[in-house]
This record gives sequence, C-alpha cells and structure tokens, in this order.
Amino acid sequence: RTSLFLFISQHIMVPEKRIKTEEDLEHFLKSPHFAALWKFLEDLNESCKDKTIPRERPALSPFLAGFLAILNKLEQWVTEIPPVNQPTRFGNKAFRTWYEKLAENTAKLLEEALPEGLKEHAEELAAYLTTSFGNETRIDYGTGHEATFFVLLFCLDKIGAIDTSDYANVVLVIFPAYLDVSRQLQRTYLLEPAGSHGAWGLDDYSFLPFLWGSSQLVSQTEISTEAANKPGLVAQYADEYLYFGAIRYILEMKTGPFFEHSPILFNLTGVVGGWPKINGGMFKMYRAEVWGKRTVVQHLLFGEIFKYPE
Repeated sequence: RTSLFLFISQHIMVPEKRIKTEEDLEHFLKSPHFAALWKFLEDLNESCKDKTIPRERPALSPFLAGFLAILNKLEQWVTEIPPVNQPTRFGNKAFRTWYEKLAENTAKLLEEALPEGLKEHAEELAAYLTTSFGNETRIDYGTGHEATFFVLLFCLDKIGAIDTSDYANVVLVIFPAYLDVSRQLQRTYLLEPAGSHGAWGLDDYSFLPFLWGSSQLVSQTEISTEAANKPGLVAQYADEYLYFGAIRYILEMKTGPFFEHSPILFNLTGVVGGWPKINGGMFKMYRAEVWGKRTVVQHLLFGEIFKYPE
C-alpha cells in the first residue's frame, strides 16, 4: 500500500511555494538544485553567444514547434479578450478573464505538445506556465513571473523535452515568443510592475533579455554599447537582439529622457569592457536582485521536477 501511495502521490503532486523565510531562500541558494538551475542559465547564455534572432523561423524539434504554437495561441487570446471599461487606468480586470482561460487550458495544451512518455508531466508543468504571465489577483507582472518561465524551461530540459541542440532556439525563438505574449498583456491590460524598484531597477518587468541579449552581442565590435542610447540604432537592431528589443519596448512604454527613467541601462552605455563586461555583470545582478530577493522568488513553485532541497 505504501508503494502504491508513493506512486500515486508522485504523479499528482501539485507544485507549491516553499520559500517563506530568508532561511528558506538561503537553504535553496546553497543547494545543488539551485546550482543546476544556474548551470542551465549559463548554458543557454553560451548557446546564443554571437547569434541573432532568426528572421525566418528555423527548423524546430516537434516539441518546440508545439510549444511555440501554444505561445502564439496565448497571444491570440489577448486580441480576443479586449480590456473592459473601468475607472482605474492600470490593472484592467479583463486580464482575469484571459488568465482564467489560460489556467483552464494549459495542462491540455502541454499534454498535446509533449511527446509520448512525457505527457504525464503536463499537469505539473502547467502550474509553471500558468504563473509565468502575471498575478491574476494583483494584475501585475515582474521578474519573478519571468523567472517562473525560466524554471519551466529548466523543467522541460530536465525531463528531456528539450536538449542541448535546442538551446539556441529556446533563447532566440521560444523566449522572444514568450516576451511577445508578456508585452502584449502589459500593453493591453496595463499590468502593474510587480515589486518594481522604479528608476533604480534595471527594468520594471524583465531581466533575461538583457542577460541573454548581451551574450548575443559579446563579440560585437561594430555595435557599441553606446548604441543603446541612440533610438535610431535601437530600432535598427531591436528585431535581431533581445537587448535592443527590450530597450525599444521601454522607449515605447516610458516618456522622458532615457537617462532619467532607465539610469542603470543608461550607465551601461558607457561601460569600460563593453558587452563581455555587461554580460558578466548581468549574472551578478540577476543573482542578487532577482534570485537573492525573497520578495521576488517567494511565489516560485517547487514540485517533483524542480525540487526544493530537503
């Protein structure tokens, strides 16, 4: 009976929050579990080094093609669920309708995309996909939600749905599609920035486009870091490089001088050491400002695939 119970519990385990105190966070950050996640981040960073976002969709594995179709479907739903009239400008309640549709469908969509032998993981993975796009109660979005999508990618790698040959496509095809959905949600439903540091954060909503985006540029001699402060060049490079795509989005969403609303990004335009220095610095900052902050990662889910260290 015990073994049967264990078998059943393993297959219906719902991922849950485990980081409730600073001690919980410290325990996680010192564990092999976090080290494996960080290694995956570094491997993805390496995979997109000196590569641009492809203009035409490259050949994808059957799973990645199916996963991309899911993200495209989620973006389509945004156009089908218009914002409602309400007195407050930010946090449009129509986001909750979109989120409800997401929550109802993710497990089924993932099950269809996953290959035979991995479909049993659909329910657990759905918990991560559902919580990657914002919080339906607060109608907000931030780097913690983006980190949840990164954990979903890690889970997909861990179960074998993706492998090392897919890594560049994960960063340069799948991740931009995820950003498209996230940004469309932010534009349409005016999601509040979650846990924003205001002008003193890197960005209100996102971090990984700057980390992986600086890897894309790491050997660049023709595109200097100063290009990030020149709107014409930002527009020119935005479709090829995640870093410039993220800055184009900031310029679209914010008014006023770049150095005022984005001082950290502005300061990086003159950094000595160029793109390699920026890429290395992004790892330190991501570790400290996202993974090292309990207020950001306290909502992270741990289950059978992405385990909390006991």
